[in-house]
Amino acid sequence: MDLATVLAAVADEFAVDAAEVGEHARVLVRLLLAVALGAVLGYDRERRESAAGLRTHMLVALGTALFALAPQAAVFGADPMSRVLQGIVAGIGFLGAGAILKRTEHGEVRGLTTAAGIWATAAIAVACAMGRVWLAIASTLACYVVLALLVRAEARMKEARATANSAEAGPGASTEGSPS
Repeated sequence: MDLATVLAAVADEFAVDAAEVGEHARVLVRLLLAVALGAVLGYDRERRESAAGLRTHMLVALGTALFALAPQAAVFGADPMSRVLQGIVAGIGFLGAGAILKRTEHGEVRGLTTAAGIWATAAIAVACAMGRVWLAIASTLACYVVLALLVRAEARMKEARATANSAEAGPGASTEGSPS
């Protein structure tokens, strides 16, 4: 095998004929959209100094979209694609489980929102990969509303509970260690 043969094989591997240009552009747009939408959710988590921030959400979106796009490019049928999607869901569930921590000394569970955000990012990336652009954009907006806007309402509810708990305990009583 000479160098010319190797170079010809490499050039052939990267050759794109006119019929494939549209498909390559479609795949590139879907990957970039998945990364951009993952960045939207990751930005909010990064802003709040979450364990999984901007880069994590972007990489989850990219990897998930790639896993969903590759079988489409190989022209797999519905059954193999279903198995790929099942694998994505299980894998993302495992990744999300790693973000959840239970602090037994305080009786609190942390990381549920991070895990749910990773899960939603993966689902949005699958929608991008499947060409369901409006579904992906609408879902991203809905997730952003939940992550960025409802956090204020959640804080007010926690404050109201703390006030109610201290009022029930009476003046001078400590509410430390009480279940919430």
